[in-house]
Amino acid sequence: MSDERTRDEAVEQELKGVPEDMIDGEEASEAADGDRVAALEEELAEARQQVLYARAETQNVRRRMEKDIADARAYAATGFARDILSVSDNLSRAIAAIPEDLREDEKWKGLVAGIEATQREIDKVFGQHGISRIAAMGLPLDPNQHQAMIEIPSTDAEPGTVVQEMQAGYMIRDRLLRPAMVGVARKPD
Repeated sequence: MSDERTRDEAVEQELKGVPEDMIDGEEASEAADGDRVAALEEELAEARQQVLYARAETQNVRRRMEKDIADARAYAATGFARDILSVSDNLSRAIAAIPEDLREDEKWKGLVAGIEATQREIDKVFGQHGISRIAAMGLPLDPNQHQAMIEIPSTDAEPGTVVQEMQAGYMIRDRLLRPAMVGVARKPD
């Protein structure tokens, strides 16, 4: 009997480190393996989903960054362009203020031609950088491009039509740089 007792004790010692569901038999072992496999498959599915989300987020960040870089290149000169518009406005006013007799006078022709050439050069540089003048005269008021300053009674123009431009407006590519300040026709009283 002592031999049997020693064998029973030896078996008990071996089973101490084994989970109980494995001791109950093969069915319990297969069920436990099935549960572990199911849990691992679920973890794998979650990991795959997380990888897909991470890839999508990376793609979105990359696209956003590319758009920001393109916008920065396209519109980097916006602040500078706004400042230069006042220089262009002053040149235009200077040209408009020159009396006709001075334009014909030989002494002043060179100066007048130089001022006009400077204005043409500024317009050329604006064009090279995507800055364009907003059309206003004779068009219906567009609040996205025009800023109505006054209403002018008019029988010649439809109400809401721009009949006077006080300050030219400009676009930089597809964005408004400065609205045109205009006078709009209204029905006379």
